[in-house]
This record gives sequence, structure tokens and C-alpha cells, in this order.
Amino acid sequence: MKKKKKEQTLIVYYTMELKVVMLLLLVIALARTATAAVDQALPGCLNKCGDVSIPYPFGVGVSKLNGKNCSFERDLELNCTKSSLYTGNIPVLNISLLGQLEMDFLVSAICKVNISNGQTEAYESSLRTASFTISSTENKFLSIGCDTYGYLTSYVNQSASSTTGCVTKCWDNLENLENMQTNDGKCAGRGCCQVDIPPRMKNIGIQAYTFTNFSNSFNPNSCSVSFVVKNGGYNFSRDHLNSVPFDKAPMIVDWSVGDAACNVSKDKTNYACISDNSFCEDPPSGNGYLCKCKPGFQGNPYLYQGCTDFPDCKMGTHNCARAEYCHETPGSFECLCPDGMIGNATNEGGGCQPKQQADEFTKIVIGAGVGLIALFVGVSWLYLMLQKRRVLKLKEKFFQQNGGIILRHKLSTTRDSSQSTTIFNAEQLNKATNNFDENLIIGKGGFGTVFKGVLSNNQVVAIKKSKIVDASQVEQFINEVIILSQINHRNVVKLLGCCLETEVPLLVYEFVKNGTLFDYLHKKGQVGNVSWKTRLRIATEAAGALSYLHSAASIPIIHRDVKTANILLDDNGAVKVSDFGASRLVPQDQTEIATIVQGTFGYLDPEYMQSGQLTEKSDVYSFGVVLVELLTREEPFSFQRTEEKRSLTFHFVCSLEEDNLFDVVQIDDEDEENKHEIMQVAILAARCLKLRGEERPSMKEVAMELEGVMLMNKHPWTNSSHTFEERQYLLFEAQSIREPGDSSGQQNTRYDSARELQLIDFGNGR
Repeated sequence: MKKKKKEQTLIVYYTMELKVVMLLLLVIALARTATAAVDQALPGCLNKCGDVSIPYPFGVGVSKLNGKNCSFERDLELNCTKSSLYTGNIPVLNISLLGQLEMDFLVSAICKVNISNGQTEAYESSLRTASFTISSTENKFLSIGCDTYGYLTSYVNQSASSTTGCVTKCWDNLENLENMQTNDGKCAGRGCCQVDIPPRMKNIGIQAYTFTNFSNSFNPNSCSVSFVVKNGGYNFSRDHLNSVPFDKAPMIVDWSVGDAACNVSKDKTNYACISDNSFCEDPPSGNGYLCKCKPGFQGNPYLYQGCTDFPDCKMGTHNCARAEYCHETPGSFECLCPDGMIGNATNEGGGCQPKQQADEFTKIVIGAGVGLIALFVGVSWLYLMLQKRRVLKLKEKFFQQNGGIILRHKLSTTRDSSQSTTIFNAEQLNKATNNFDENLIIGKGGFGTVFKGVLSNNQVVAIKKSKIVDASQVEQFINEVIILSQINHRNVVKLLGCCLETEVPLLVYEFVKNGTLFDYLHKKGQVGNVSWKTRLRIATEAAGALSYLHSAASIPIIHRDVKTANILLDDNGAVKVSDFGASRLVPQDQTEIATIVQGTFGYLDPEYMQSGQLTEKSDVYSFGVVLVELLTREEPFSFQRTEEKRSLTFHFVCSLEEDNLFDVVQIDDEDEENKHEIMQVAILAARCLKLRGEERPSMKEVAMELEGVMLMNKHPWTNSSHTFEERQYLLFEAQSIREPGDSSGQQNTRYDSARELQLIDFGNGR
């Protein structure tokens, strides 16, 4: 029993002894850590002078180990006398490796020392060192006294480079002076003034002055003083007007090493930033450079291995949920859960949880997540299905609204099914026109806007987007589709298809590159001179296309808006008749249709305007205007011309009957030999312009006559003796245009139809 008790006592003893040993080791380690933290100087150099630490690159004397200078450079050499640290003869109070040094700097003063003879004594304070710059952010310049002013001057090569200062004045009235007690603690201009210090001042001198030599001062024994002091280092008191209780004031200076910036100093052999985890930084003073430890490291970057990893875990500067979760990493730390636990080990992440509990929580989260995803997918699917049904119903609505049922019915009744149109969907045409970008607009008309587009097979097309139409205009749109679906002619623009799924209907045409005949004839600078041969060919091709519409199509088609703006030219200059928005089908048992008058001013058939009866001869009249345009290269109507010439057709017919045709028709020198052809086409144009439709030729006749003139071009007359006879024959034909029964002499040969044209009121033209 005693033996067992003895063994227990020994175990307790050894346990206590082990705890003591461990505690001693911990104390030694902490002591070493503290020593390492304090030891900021070179080996063998003084670390402290009194209470002030001396970090390298500053130093005192030479190393006791190797005899080398303890400072990096001469300007940073200090001396320690009677436990006080000095730079030169100025006391140093504190040194920061962030590039600042605090010193006790002298006050400049001027004082009256002998009252009887008025003698004064003045002394100036100065600091002459290139390594120190007065901190402009950490200091103020002050002057204290009555009738006092002071200067702070920076010198370069013994010459003043910049100066600042301030003035303070007191009133002689004693009551006012006593009231100044309320200004204690404030340097506001009465008895004390202060100013900011300009940046980068070094090698400074401070001088105090007095205005009145103390003759008006309430205390003739007082002094006027000026000094630099760190922010918060001085509080003004009225008593200081009698005597300032100090001759030195704490001042902050900026320091740096070297004489060049980082980018230059890095390549020098005496580069100061030698610690592995240090970097170079240019100081605000603009002189030399500073060394600093990288983020996450601390210590002295001017020493080898001087920047050490900051112990975030030991110092408690981490955000881990518990201290045991914290693990040091180079320059930082990380929060990790211990074995058997999972989760986010940070404060923000909720900490670590036991695996089993975490697994249950994870299952709950996963289950909830899956449920939410399933709910979201279900709702999204339902929404998409509803949206799809809505879009389909909307497309169906637009299809019916835009006359799709009518179009489908009419296309099903056409005789030639090979000419049925292609139905495009809205997505195809949106993609082709970049969602109908306004930059792709190539034309606008009375029935819509035309966009240039590129289909998925790289085919360039023209897409006509009709205006928003009402029920009465739907039939016009469907009419154009029906008409163009039956046409297959090289001089008529080809309809490729249509789209009725959008709010406004769309037509897809072949793209005709070279614009309209109107632009070709009238736009200045767009083209050069248009030869007679080219104009005659254009007229012949356009007449052939209209003749086809009138007589060769399965159902006769009246274009209803023939004009040069609706005649396009392709890459080869070939004619393409376009824009059938106003066109009408003519039933086989009718020759005329009663309609609302539509057309373009200057091209509109006068008979159609008055009667409202649309016939094929209405297109003939409009084509006659086109012929006159081709002959004269003038617009059909212009207010820029004189009154008798404003109507081109009237002026043209008058010139023709007066045998002055070539005063109106523009011909060039090379066209002189074609005058007989021009005369023949001019007479044909005049016949087309007859006021009564029954007297006009049909489009088929017009096309045949123009083709005959074209053949005459290929087989010109070679016998010049026929020219005069032919001219006489053509003039006779021109005169025969006059009304029947008119056999009066030359004075009465004026073209009656032209006279009647003057009486027609054209109104607004459409």
C-alpha cells in the first residue's frame, strides 16, 4: 500500500517537473522572439539609445564584430550621447521604417533683453541635411507673439528656393487681451498664426521678426517666436505671449535612402532592399527610395531575412471561426477544418461541423435544392409551353389578319402551281435583316419600306415591310402577292416569297442592285451622260414588260403606278419593272374597272382622274410620260421651271406640234444621226399621251413599234437621200395627232389635246 502511494507521488512530481521545463522553454522562445523583433540593427551595432530604437539603415558608429559602418550611408549616421540620440546636434525622438523620423527642432525667437537701451536678441534655427525633407502632411508652421511675423525658407545651394510664413498681431487693449483666454488651444490668428508647409522643403531655415520692436507690446519683455511642430504637438495659450515655455518643438521629417528612384537604384551594387520578401517604393518626397516588406510580412526590409512572415494565427488577426482552425501560409493564412469535420472554417462560413451532422445537413440541402430545381424546371416548362402557345396563336392571328386565308385560297385556284410563292417564317427574315436594322433600308414607298437582306443560303434579297394596314388595305397586299406569283418575265422583278406571321406583312423580292431609272436619269453626279441607244433599249424593255402584263399574263394586270421610280436596273442595266402595290387584276369579261383613283402626280392618266374608270390605256398614258422623261431627261413636273414648262408633257406636245422638238429633247453630237429615231419615238410618246384612252395605242403596239426602232438601229438606212423624205413623213404623222376635222392653216395647227391638258385640275396628284 505504501509502495503504491510512493509511486503515485513520484508520478505527480515528474509531471510537475515536466510542466516547469515546458514553461521555461516557452519563456525562452518568447524571449528569443521578442529579441528578434527588437533587433533591427546590423550585427554588432547599437540597437537602442535610451528609449529610442535604431533600425538599420540608421546606425551609430561602427560594428563591434567587423568594424563596418552601422549606417547605410553617411546622412543616416547618428550619435548616442548620454542615452540621447542625435542627428548632428538635433535630438531624435523616434524612427519609423515607413520613412519618417521625429526630432526635437529648435525654435527661432527674437526677444528684448535690455529694457533701458532697447537692445534685442534674435536667433535662427536651421536644419541642413539632404536626406531629410520636412513632412508637409504631418507638420504646421507657427508664429507666436504680438506684432510678429515668421518665415520658413528652403535652400538649394545656399540660395532660397521656396518660402512660406504667417503674421500675427495683438491689440493693446488689456480687456481684448484678457478675452483672448477664450482662444486657448486654438491658433487662429490673434497672438498665434499657423500655415501648411509646402511639399519637399529641405535644408530649412526659420526666422522670427517683430514689426514694432516691442514698443507697443503689452509686455515689453516678451519674445516673438516661429517654429515647425508636428500636428497636435502644440496647444496655444495666452500665457505664451509673455513667455514661450520651450525652446524646442517635435517635428516630423521624411527620410529615404540613395539618391535615385527605384527603377535606377535596383541595378546598383549598393541596393538597400536586400530582404527576400521586400520591395522598393518611391517616396512622396521625390528623393531616393524606400524599402518595405511585402503584404503579410513584417520586419526590417533593409536586413537579410529581415522581412518575416506575420503570425496571423498567433496574433489573432485572422477570420477563422476558432484559433485551432487557423494555419499559417507564406504571407497569409488559411482556415481549415480538423479531421472528422467538414464545412467552411471561417466566421462568415458558419464554422466546421461533424461529418455525420454535416452529411445530414448536406442531404437536406441537396434534397431542398433538387426540389427547388424541379419546381423551377416545371414552372419554366409550363411558362415556355404557354409562351409557345401564345406565340403560335399570335402568328395565326397575324396570318389571318394579313390575309393569309385569302392568299392560300387564291393560290390554290391558280392554274400554274409551279409559280406558287415561298412562305418564309419570321425568324428567317429577322435574321436576314438584323432585326430590320434601319441602316439596311434601301427605299420607302406609299405601301411600305424596303430592306436589304441576306438569306441563310447567302442570297441577297429585298424585303418589303408593309405599313400597318386596315381591312381595306389587306386586299391590296394580297393582290400584289397574287399578281407577282403569276409573273415570270425577265424584265419584271421576281417575287421569291412572303411572310404573314408578323404584325405587318412582308414580301421577299430578288435584289436589284443599281437603283431606279429615276435616279439614273435625274440624280446629278450619279451617272455620266446616258446615250440615246441606252435610253431606247430601256424604253423597249419596259414596254415589253408592261405588254406582257396586259396581254400575256393568265389574267390581264394593270400596273396602275407606272413611273421611272418603279423601273429598276440590274447589274447589266436590264430593266426590272417593280412595285405592284397598286396593281389590279382585270376580269376576262371586262375592259375597265371602277376604282378609287391612285397613282403619282405627273404620271396619272387625266381620263382616269376624271372618270375613275381604270383601263389598260391608263398604263399606256403613264408609259408615255416615261418616254418623254427618257427623251428629255427632265422630271415630269417641276416648280423650278417657268410656268409654261412646269408640266413636261404639255411642253413636250406643244414643242412637237410646232416642229420645235429638238429644243426640248436632249441630244449629243453623236446622236445627230439618230434624229429620225428620236422623232419616231417622240411621235409614239405623243400618241400615248392622247387625252382619250381609245385613241392611244395598246402596250403591245407600243412595244412592237419600239422594237421596230431598235431593229432600225441594227440595220440603219444607208441612203442619205431618204432622210429628208422620212422627216417629212414623221412631221405629217405628228400633225395627224390633231383632232379629226381640223384642216385649218398653220395658225390653227396647235395640238388640241395639249390645249385640253391646260384645263385639267391635277389636284394633289394621287
